[in-house]
Amino acid sequence: MSMVQSPRTRVVVIGAGFGGIEAVRGLAGAAVDITIIDSRNHHLFQPLLYQVATASLTPSDIAWPIRFLFRGRPEVSVLMATATGIDTARRLVMLKGLDPVAYDMLIIATGARHSYFGHDDWEQFAPALKTLEDATTIRRRVLTAFEQAEAEHDPARQEMLLTFAIVGGGPTGVELAGAIAELARDTLKRDFRHIDTRETRIVLVEAGPRLLPAFVPEQSAFAKAALERLGVEVALGEAVTLCDANGIVRGDERIAAATVIWAAGVQASPAAEWLGVPADRAGRITVEPDLSVPGHPEIFAIGDTVSIAAPGGKPVPGIAPAAKQAGRHAAKAVRARLAGETPAPFRYHHDGSLATIGKRRAVIDFGWIRLSGALAWWIWGIAHVFFLIGVRHRLAVAMSWLWIYLRNQRASRLITQTEPGEAGEPPPG
Repeated sequence: MSMVQSPRTRVVVIGAGFGGIEAVRGLAGAAVDITIIDSRNHHLFQPLLYQVATASLTPSDIAWPIRFLFRGRPEVSVLMATATGIDTARRLVMLKGLDPVAYDMLIIATGARHSYFGHDDWEQFAPALKTLEDATTIRRRVLTAFEQAEAEHDPARQEMLLTFAIVGGGPTGVELAGAIAELARDTLKRDFRHIDTRETRIVLVEAGPRLLPAFVPEQSAFAKAALERLGVEVALGEAVTLCDANGIVRGDERIAAATVIWAAGVQASPAAEWLGVPADRAGRITVEPDLSVPGHPEIFAIGDTVSIAAPGGKPVPGIAPAAKQAGRHAAKAVRARLAGETPAPFRYHHDGSLATIGKRRAVIDFGWIRLSGALAWWIWGIAHVFFLIGVRHRLAVAMSWLWIYLRNQRASRLITQTEPGEAGEPPPG
């Protein structure tokens, strides 16, 4: 049965991440009016967010105003607002401080947030990396730690300031560890007079038996060896049991670190709670094969918001290509509903997994071929530049990387704000 209730069906998309943006693109030319709702005014290329956090790129290199992306689409409206719930009976999206937005069809692409596994109080000591605000906070803490270490006369305190602990050995943790190691050992080594930044201690903690568990064991071993060549300490097999202002505790070991970064877990958005539908342990909705929400054929959920099996039975991974594929499928499913047809099931195709370990080292797993080392690093870089939006951004990122490659210099080493209580806060006076 057709879901059309007016000549122009109202489609609301919550979330302007990879999935949401791809869904809107896929609806170009359809007889729909689209409203995109997002709490921020920009779309973010999350795979390079760690490079903002480590002073390699600026925020504007990896983010685009949502309105700019759809400036040529008069049927698309953008609303900067925070969704707080969904009234499925009246088909309304509830917003914080604003009137509800009505929909005929809804696409939920609200993504995920970081999870501290029941220890939300750790967040103040160990920021995670999901937004531009997170990235600039981490960059500020990292750079300010070096500044305070330069002025510190107590050797123990200075050592603590020059210790960075990263919790989580997935791609984000590995990439952060490698980038901070190169920042300390290459970029900053001639900038300070009273500290030797090459003596910086970087500890990467992973509760599991190996780094990069989504990759084959040989590539995990390569990543570990590559990090250790950069001077990173890799601690495997024990989880962090405490984060506080003095660092972390791992098993019986206290690691004194002024800067702790969390890269260990994710939690889905509260979309399942909004809809009153079952969710898995991470809060993800178990959707129907066509990505519709059980009992609500007019609602589709995609990306990190949902749990769905890929061919072979494993869950579809929470990566950008998967979200984009789901977004394209959601657009096709909406078109099918409008035509009175039954949407086809979603078929995920894994394009591959990539992770970089500092300059000239990366691992790539395309399934049919696996690469580690310099060639993988070049492919990783080309792929990421290709997927950026717009010539200006591609050129800006490519030139920044070329400058880092040739000169070991990162141009974004600006401390724009220091908040009381942050690691590395400059001493008063």
